Amino acid sequence: EVQLQASGGGSVQTGGSLRLSCAAAGFTGSDLAIGWFRQAPGKEREGVGCISTSDGSTHYADSVKGRFAISSDNAKATVYLHMNMLKPEDTAVYYCAGEPWEGWGPCNSLSFDYWGQGTQVTVSS
Repeated sequence: EVQLQASGGGSVQTGGSLRLSCAAAGFTGSDLAIGWFRQAPGKEREGVGCISTSDGSTHYADSVKGRFAISSDNAKATVYLHMNMLKPEDTAVYYCAGEPWEGWGPCNSLSFDYWGQGTQVTVSS
């Protein structure tokens, strides 16, 4: 059974940092595409960024470029979302999603069938 476990959310002040983790289990292979998404109250889910655990290549949404970074620790089957210079508009429930790696496709929610539960990030001004 495929499982994705997101964790690490919390409350920080503007300008602070958080690191979210996404632990993956149950995939047949070790090369995965992992995406991070977020959904704020009353808004649609939006993509934050994606990573290929095959080579570490990443793509980011313009809204987080230069502030967020995605990395992977393949030995731990865990992908991290490093969030820096956080802003109140980053407040949302953050989700990770995964798929076996088959090359780069669109980094959007339609590209992923497997989803973890969300973790809340709250940034106060």
